[in-house]
Amino acid sequence: MGNFWFYIQMGLEHVLDLDAYDHILFLAALAVPFTFANWKKILVLATIFTITHCASLALSVYDVLLVDVGLIEFLIPITIFFTAIHNLFHAKKSAEHRNMVLYSVATGFFGLVHGFGFSNYFKMLMAGEEEKISPLLGFAAGIEFSQILILLAVLCANYIVRSLFAVKQPLFTQAMSIIILFITIPMLFATFPW
Repeated sequence: MGNFWFYIQMGLEHVLDLDAYDHILFLAALAVPFTFANWKKILVLATIFTITHCASLALSVYDVLLVDVGLIEFLIPITIFFTAIHNLFHAKKSAEHRNMVLYSVATGFFGLVHGFGFSNYFKMLMAGEEEKISPLLGFAAGIEFSQILILLAVLCANYIVRSLFAVKQPLFTQAMSIIILFITIPMLFATFPW
């Protein structure tokens, strides 16, 4: 059981690591169009992201699928970039009218990409483990919990900014998406496979 808690903590640290803020940026980009009124939708998206993130880790740990690390390191900021661009073009569309099937498929694909980005390190950690399901489940639980914390922080920031400054939701979505883009563009250049 101690091992299970180790992997939960590792999942928490993986997402909340400020030195590797790609997860935080992606989750922020995912959440900015939503408010507390849409908490169920954003929770479903976070869970889809967790499941697909862990699926790619499992595919790697069991040597089912290996992906070029350089390509994945470039695709991670691409996922953030396209999520923020999507937000900009659809900012005026209310959360109730957003295509959740499209969001779910995109989030699932992006979860796979982000999982493969961490898979080599995770695979090294798992090399000494005979039983791999329990660590994967612990890691998934840590990821899910940390993602919920980030999403709550984004929803709270959304509520506070819109309440204090009387900012409409579309403007908040656009402003945050532009900030996310400015943070992401240097990541694209740094990881571009020259």
